[in-house]
Amino acid sequence: MTETPEVRLRRLKMRSWRRGMKEMDLILGHFADGPLAGLTASELDDYEAVLNENDQDLYRWITGRMNGGDGRGPAALAPVLDRIARHAAERFGPVR
Repeated sequence: MTETPEVRLRRLKMRSWRRGMKEMDLILGHFADGPLAGLTASELDDYEAVLNENDQDLYRWITGRMNGGDGRGPAALAPVLDRIARHAAERFGPVR
C-alpha cells in the first residue's frame, strides 16, 4: 500500500520531534512544523535521508552551517541541510 502525502508528512513530523537529542528535536521539529510541508517529493526524500543520520553528526553539520560554515556532511544532503540550518538560524540565532 502506498503512503499518502499527508501520512508521509505526519510520519516525518513525528520522527523530527522524537529524535532522542533535545537540541535536534527542537531544530528538526520546528522545521517539520513549518517549511517541511512546502518541500517537493524529491526534497522530502532528502529530508528523510537526513532523519536516518545520527543526531550528533546532524547537530554538528547544521550548527556549523548556522555559524556561516559549510558544516560538512554528505554532499547529496547539503541543500536540505542548508535549508534546515537557515530555518534554525532564523528561529534561534547563531550557535555559540
